[in-house]
Amino acid sequence: MPQLLIELFSEEIPARMQAGAARDLERMAAERLKAAGLAYEALTTYAGPRRLTLVVEGLPSATPDRSEEVKGPRTSAPDQALDGFLRKTGLTKDQLTERDGVWFGVLSSTGQATTAIIPDMVDQIVRGFPWPKSMRWGSGTLRWVRPLKRIVALFDGAVVPFEIDGIASGDTTEGHRFLGSGQPFTVRDFADYRAKLEREFVLLDVSDRKLRILDGAKAACAARGLALVDDDGLLDEVAGLAEWPTPILGDMDPQFLDLPPEVVRLSMKVHQKYFAVRDPATHKLAPNFLVVANVEASDGGQALAAGNSRVLSARLNDARFFWDEDLKVGFDAWNDKLKGVTFHAKLGTLHDRVERIAALVREIAPLVGADPDQAEAAARLAKADLASGMVGEFPELQGVMGGYYARAFGQPDAVADAIRDHYKPQGPADTVPTAPLTVAVALADKLDTLVGFFAIDEKPTGSKDPFALRRAALGVIRLVLENNLRIGIQDWAYVAGEYLSGARRDAKLSSYESASRVREIVLRGETEPDRLRLSAQLAGDGVEWEHGWIDYKAALAVLGWDVLAFFADRLKVLLRDQGKRHDLVDAVFALGDDDLVRIVRRVEALDGFLSTDDGANLLAGYKRASNILRAEARKGDVPTGMIQTGLPGQPEEEVALAFAVGAAGTAVDAALETEDFAAAMTALAGLRGPVDAFFDKVLVNSDVAEERDNRLKLLGQVRDVMGRVADFGQVGG
Repeated sequence: MPQLLIELFSEEIPARMQAGAARDLERMAAERLKAAGLAYEALTTYAGPRRLTLVVEGLPSATPDRSEEVKGPRTSAPDQALDGFLRKTGLTKDQLTERDGVWFGVLSSTGQATTAIIPDMVDQIVRGFPWPKSMRWGSGTLRWVRPLKRIVALFDGAVVPFEIDGIASGDTTEGHRFLGSGQPFTVRDFADYRAKLEREFVLLDVSDRKLRILDGAKAACAARGLALVDDDGLLDEVAGLAEWPTPILGDMDPQFLDLPPEVVRLSMKVHQKYFAVRDPATHKLAPNFLVVANVEASDGGQALAAGNSRVLSARLNDARFFWDEDLKVGFDAWNDKLKGVTFHAKLGTLHDRVERIAALVREIAPLVGADPDQAEAAARLAKADLASGMVGEFPELQGVMGGYYARAFGQPDAVADAIRDHYKPQGPADTVPTAPLTVAVALADKLDTLVGFFAIDEKPTGSKDPFALRRAALGVIRLVLENNLRIGIQDWAYVAGEYLSGARRDAKLSSYESASRVREIVLRGETEPDRLRLSAQLAGDGVEWEHGWIDYKAALAVLGWDVLAFFADRLKVLLRDQGKRHDLVDAVFALGDDDLVRIVRRVEALDGFLSTDDGANLLAGYKRASNILRAEARKGDVPTGMIQTGLPGQPEEEVALAFAVGAAGTAVDAALETEDFAAAMTALAGLRGPVDAFFDKVLVNSDVAEERDNRLKLLGQVRDVMGRVADFGQVGG
């Protein structure tokens, strides 16, 4: 079947936009071909420094004829309804048929030639292309990322003629700006197009450009006994800067290696798009760099390397200036500057944020095995480098530079490491800190962020997450799970909320203890007298509550619930990526637990249990029991209380299930007490046989009221015992 080839040739497309442009071109073309009724075998797009390319294989030469039956109004409907239907469809009344009191018509259309569809499709794509930034040039109305120069449009080897804003389609394109012949050339199809581009020093596929960069870079480094420092992000960028990328190894002044290596690498990457090079023996940076040129120089790149070396020296001299000046200033001056930097209009300054984190980390520190005084000291220095000259120039180095400066000013290594790593983990591929001091500061930092933005109702919506709260929540989850920390998320959100509101007070109870106790009140929904009684009890413990404390505490508890629900969603994403079912997370979270380590252990045990025949069949029994109890609840109260055995004529299956439920309940409680969730599932598995036999042999809705009530009580106990492990009603299947 025929092939469609489209090339949109322009001035240089920014590298950061190319991957997205290829995806958008693929999406827009697929949508329009589908809308036109054109099926195809394969659709591929390519993006490079000066061109977007679309190739569609297996397109038919025309769209198929269409015939579609449409339903109209009822024959008894007013004339106006029928008239509206006829206008909409373009049919006449004599073309309609009546069936079961309803008018029906058939809409037919003759297929269109594909060449008649392509011009409009390309025009819509070009005019509606979602570039992040675009420009208009000359006297035309067209907007494109850079001036659009040529359009190649070939279908089945022939030009599809059309014009967009004065640019006529054709079969002609251009090669490399400098290395090519300098003459436009014609192409017949995609194979011819790709081969001729390569002869003109253009690699169409970004994968080919990346491979050429890596192979050439590693060979150049190996020839000097060096190794390339891998950087996938930089590789993606430079592959979009050159149509014929040529790696060149250059030398830099060794004196710059006494700067922090992150500074050297970032100066190379951000300003110059150079790769760093290391000594494979020491793994330290070597006094070299690797630049990717868009030409093949006759001197092997020596002049290019020398020129780039001079430019790099100027950049690194700037970095040295920031380093030297920062060492003259120090943390006190930087922290003072933070008083004038707004973190968020509703959340105060960065100095306010530091105060909250420092107070919160003192309470978290003992739970993770860190010294509270040292944790507070690290927290009070953690954000100071935001006011430094180096971080002002390279924001990516926040935290990292704080660690270097802390060591330079004599802080202990543990404090310096905590400052350096407290932003971690910042993504799924980032490492998780394990040092107790770092863990404490990282948790306090992320909890303050989450609770603060939830408190001012700046929660993520849809795909929008301007304050990276999803990343912060995932960071807390990974810190907790990978360090096996037994902390309650909801209670700690409550504590962070107290520091956010400034409602701390001197008390014998810690904030965490009071949070847990007040949460119990709110969850139980006690009456006002009960609240006043507890207020007096807490006051006896040394807590002084201001007027209206319960409303304030309830608000904090609700904030904690909101944050916990957000963590549940993030945990589902994390476990789903590990192959776990999200409904199992819901089933465990429904128990009200907020200990993430315990939740994950429950989910893993539940997953294993439900994958067995006993688990699957018992789940079916649970749902059957729940449906019966739910139906009875709609009629009135469901009986509860002691189950009777030894009733006249009582089926042995009923008695067996009663004893099995009692034994299972005891075993489940014992297993849950020691958090042996596998044993709890084993105890539930023992119910599978008795439950199956009960439903097979026993009629629940007996005509005898005493029998019926006893059996409903028994099903209620089955549901209750299983519900101690998880809310099986949330489990699908």
